[in-house]
Amino acid sequence: MAIDIDRLSEAELVDLNRRIVERLRFLQQMRAHATMLQFSLGNRVAFDTADGRVIVGTLMRYNKKSVTVIADTSERWNVSPGLLRRAEPRDITPTDPESIDLFPVKP
Repeated sequence: MAIDIDRLSEAELVDLNRRIVERLRFLQQMRAHATMLQFSLGNRVAFDTADGRVIVGTLMRYNKKSVTVIADTSERWNVSPGLLRRAEPRDITPTDPESIDLFPVKP
């Protein structure tokens, strides 16, 4: 389907532009959504910041175009899902087995 834009009026061109922009936004959202589905809430993820740091944290929320990651430093980041990669699970095993209190007693 070829469209001869030279024959369109200004109003038709504006309408065509609006429809093109809507379609491009929809396609971008579909790509972001498909990428989001590669990760589950609670997954350990990592991403690189613009200044070269690597942020590691937990995926906490899906947003419309991004995901929310809570970094190990307690910072909250909204990140494009295309920037994420899987991170190694964090070991939360206590180093001192004596410190594990399976039956805490309330005073």
